[in-house]
Amino acid sequence: MLQQKVFDLINKDRKGMLASRIYDWYMLFMIIASIIPLMFIEDYPIFKVIEIITVTAFIIDYILRWYTSSIQLRKGIVSYFIYPFTPMAIIDLLSILPGLNLISPEFKLLRLTRLIKIVRLLKVFRYSDKITIFLRVLSKEKDVLLSVLMLAVFYIFITALIMFNAEPHINPQTGEITFNSFFDALYWATVTLTTVGYGDLCPVTNIGRVVSMISSLFGVAIIALPSGVITASYLEELREYRKHRKSNKKISSPIPN
Repeated sequence: MLQQKVFDLINKDRKGMLASRIYDWYMLFMIIASIIPLMFIEDYPIFKVIEIITVTAFIIDYILRWYTSSIQLRKGIVSYFIYPFTPMAIIDLLSILPGLNLISPEFKLLRLTRLIKIVRLLKVFRYSDKITIFLRVLSKEKDVLLSVLMLAVFYIFITALIMFNAEPHINPQTGEITFNSFFDALYWATVTLTTVGYGDLCPVTNIGRVVSMISSLFGVAIIALPSGVITASYLEELREYRKHRKSNKKISSPIPN
């Protein structure tokens, strides 16, 4: 059946098929090539050729995945109506939109220009096992990670509030503006919590400096929490993935006579 053959071809390393691997590498090459123009300010003529080739590849890939959506979603004819609204299909469509101005100048508005092209990098998720494992880890540990995120947001807000009210809005020594708005305080609290500290905003009072030191110490602790959880879960998923691959190889290997 043609539809099944197309599905096996375009899905990542399907049944160990060489053609499927070649297709994966080809699409990865197209994705990387499509973002090369974003690394330059000038718009060279070759970039238009790259855009035409890569967008054509993305359109064909989108059509093939839509064509085989009934196998992927397993909901019969309804699959063809559901597929365009699935997350990866939306990413595929957003990857195509920036190239539509090559067809008609009226589509210039759809090119929120170079920014939408960055979405094409998300297509890599479909072709990388390691990224897929990492996404599974995030999904598995989402409750813990959300708890840490809420703790971090709460601490940032409290620290920013204290700093905004403890610090003078104008440095009495230099006359320069320090924390001119609450957003400045939020920005400072965030970069301090993550132990980055750009130095463009800094406290000038002793109270502010004490708050800054405490925030830096808590920042190390809060950032370390999700790192340990993600590392442990990632190693567990990696072991399961290797075990699964070994079992698949044994099943696919020919039985000796």
